[in-house]
Amino acid sequence: MLEVVGVQFNKTGRVYYFSCENFDIKKGQEVIVQTERGIQFAFSITDKLQIEQKKINFPLKSVLRVASLEDKKEYKTNLKDAEEALEQCKKMAERQKLDMNLIEAEYTFDRNQLVFYFFSENRVDFRKLAKDLASMYKTRIELRQVGVRDKAKQVGGVGVCGRTLCCSSFLDNLDSVSINMAKNQNISLNPNKINGACGRLLCCLKFENDVYEKNKKDIPYVGERIKTKKGEARVISIDILSKKYKLLYENNEIEEIKVEK
Repeated sequence: MLEVVGVQFNKTGRVYYFSCENFDIKKGQEVIVQTERGIQFAFSITDKLQIEQKKINFPLKSVLRVASLEDKKEYKTNLKDAEEALEQCKKMAERQKLDMNLIEAEYTFDRNQLVFYFFSENRVDFRKLAKDLASMYKTRIELRQVGVRDKAKQVGGVGVCGRTLCCSSFLDNLDSVSINMAKNQNISLNPNKINGACGRLLCCLKFENDVYEKNKKDIPYVGERIKTKKGEARVISIDILSKKYKLLYENNEIEEIKVEK
């Protein structure tokens, strides 16, 4: 068994697991971890867990230490400096007339790398910008182009439901969403109804889909003809979440049926 802890690098980021055999880490603690990009500051979202080694299909990086007060101060300094670097990068990109919408900047904890995230509909030649930034900040520079869904996740906002965007509040992984998931919910395929703030299909269609697929197995489809004790009837509407459907008999009588467990 391996002792691991689940961490996030920001509140809505993906969960990563790190080996922590030498530390008694609790949920909510800040830790310093070794990653492929270098040393990073992270937030533990689990207590120490035990996982069978056969379930791990990649080499685990390690927790280096529980974050000290000095580490926390350094992390806050990095956040402030990254914000200033982002504003400077925006000015430089504007002067160079680059078609890019800069969203976020972040330092690795050891400041060996400064990453800028930007959105653009087109491919951008940012080689000169990267060279100028490296000369200014004396560290490795990476400019990473992200999609519209990633942009919405990082910027945040309010969805058509009136709540904070799922992607920026709790989703840690942006899975692909298909139009069939909207069809499973039996909702209008009007883009204004099924598209989110990013202009792509709503993320909630994905994580709600399992419930709809399960419930649909127990109810008939609209137009299906069913024989009952009252005679033959046609299904005229269905309520997938409530597992109800309405029947129309030949005498124009309408009956609502509830599917029991």
